[in-house]
Amino acid sequence: MTFNTLKTVLLLGLLSGVLLVGGEALGGRNGLYIGLAMAAVMNFGSYFFSDKIALASYSAQPVTETEHPDVYRRVAPIIGRLAHRMEIPMPKLYILPEESPNAFATGRNPQHASVAFTAGILQLMNDQELEGVVAHELGHVLHRDILISSVAATMAAAITVLARMAQWGMMFAGGRDDERRGGIAGELLMLILAPIAAMLIQMAISRSREYDADAASAKYVGSPYPLIQGLGKLESWSKRIPMQASPSTAHLFIIKPFTGQWLGKLFSTHPSTEDRIRRLQAMR
Repeated sequence: MTFNTLKTVLLLGLLSGVLLVGGEALGGRNGLYIGLAMAAVMNFGSYFFSDKIALASYSAQPVTETEHPDVYRRVAPIIGRLAHRMEIPMPKLYILPEESPNAFATGRNPQHASVAFTAGILQLMNDQELEGVVAHELGHVLHRDILISSVAATMAAAITVLARMAQWGMMFAGGRDDERRGGIAGELLMLILAPIAAMLIQMAISRSREYDADAASAKYVGSPYPLIQGLGKLESWSKRIPMQASPSTAHLFIIKPFTGQWLGKLFSTHPSTEDRIRRLQAMR
């Protein structure tokens, strides 16, 4: 069992515990049974469908020879060439209808991997820079980072949903005074549970994985400079064009989506772009 697999098992177990304890606290014995049912569904869904959930949350569209053929003709040869060098299967390709430049990889293993690009990154980057970004994302696939990242995203989303359910339940539990008190209590619950969800993601997602994927890009492209140039553009343009990214999935992207929201900062798992570029420059 690999270290990432072990962390995935522990995360799923922790998710079950959170749902059971939260369910019992909110609804007693009936809440415990609901929490148990949710845990079973979430564990199954996290393993088999976390990638599809992440892609669907950004309205990702498949890229094939018949769907988005222009994108396919540009991107598929780059990905196919790098996948061959890394000796991994060709992943599925997706495009996000999003102007902010970014990309991410997801899936449970190299045989069930997907790589998604925003429309903005395809417009911004030349083929050499795009190759550096693709090699980084395939580095995550090669190192089997994608399962733990996808499961952590689903887990954080589940905790946030649980808090929202409790908040709405408190707000509509009684009259106007109860609604006001319930709304305040719900907001306090979010203030408590959101940092817990963020902490769990940060425990599961090591920042070193970004450095390792950067190193894989330099190795398999043959030079660190395409990714250096790509990261520089991403850092600049992601701030000019903010992305409405869910904090629970922000860690999936090659660069932290700039949202300006406090939750986004709370969930940050990326090292600084400047530090990543310095490390890549040292590889030359």
